Amino acid sequence: MFETLGFETLTARDIAPFFGLGLGLLFGVLAEITGFCFRRAVAGPADARRPALGVWMAALATAILGTQTAVAAGLISFQGHRFLAPDLPVVAILAGGLMFGAGMVLTRGCVGRLTVLTGAGNLRAALVLVVFAIVAHATLKGILAPVRLAAGQATLPVGNWGLAALPGGALPWALILAAGAAALACCSGAPRRMLALAAALGLLVPAGWIGTGFVLFDEFDPIPLESLSFTASAADTLFWSVAATAIAPGFGVGLIGGVLAGALVAARVSGRFRWQSFESPAQTGRYLAGAALMGVGGVLAGGCTVGAGLAGIPTLGLPALLALAAIAAGARAMDAALSALPRAGSAGPLPTRPTRQRA
Repeated sequence: MFETLGFETLTARDIAPFFGLGLGLLFGVLAEITGFCFRRAVAGPADARRPALGVWMAALATAILGTQTAVAAGLISFQGHRFLAPDLPVVAILAGGLMFGAGMVLTRGCVGRLTVLTGAGNLRAALVLVVFAIVAHATLKGILAPVRLAAGQATLPVGNWGLAALPGGALPWALILAAGAAALACCSGAPRRMLALAAALGLLVPAGWIGTGFVLFDEFDPIPLESLSFTASAADTLFWSVAATAIAPGFGVGLIGGVLAGALVAARVSGRFRWQSFESPAQTGRYLAGAALMGVGGVLAGGCTVGAGLAGIPTLGLPALLALAAIAAGARAMDAALSALPRAGSAGPLPTRPTRQRA
């Protein structure tokens, strides 16, 4: 479609970062207001999990409906996309998901949430985001790439299996998933205003797919089909920030910049902007360990809770479903382990674990 828009000097690649910037601004504002975070939905006190899960599910419901409506209308297609690949890298996805889930509990936030917190003045989140980007880039293209390649060799041939391949096709299963997510959101006890804002946030997912896969589609100079995602985007932003004269920014660079700016604006307007930092060396070490786990895990799993979860589930592909389940399992396991530490410490000479701080 891009060639019909009348641009003479700008290409789709030139516009992609600005498109990402716009989506990022909206995501940053909405995520800051709603406290959007998958970690809060699966780990921590039960009374806090339910509203957080409701917010996340409200976004997932609209993301599924919007994405599959665009597919049904012929605007986009996920044929050949990694979420529908015929060979499933099951070991990489399971191991990466468990690592990412464990890491986000150690840092008390998924990468999307930490990006928002960085914009709101949280220096802990800022350091985690930088370390996460470094480790993710090292896993994609650097010293840790052999780990990614080795894990990716163990594959399971699944053909075109996915929810869309089940009887009835994509739309009925999309409606079932969306209805289930909406039901969980409505029963969560989260305020209706927050659910409405989360639903608006979820619509950014199909907007991303349509923007990169239809509006900016140029068959002579195609750009990747992508939507909201933080693993590759953070790595790309890191690489661009140190080599801006050699490479051009892409959609992901604009997305990260937009989220930071949107969160900053929302936090300033609401009065929630606060400078925060680490309170002890032990806390610093825990956060850095979590950042490293998320950096490796996000790459192996094929994305974070947003890239593989919020944006991946609407594709109805098996890799995204498996990755999100593994992330949730890793988060629950690490949360249980951290909760057991004080009891273990009281039974012997081990030092008492410091009280866990809010992200």
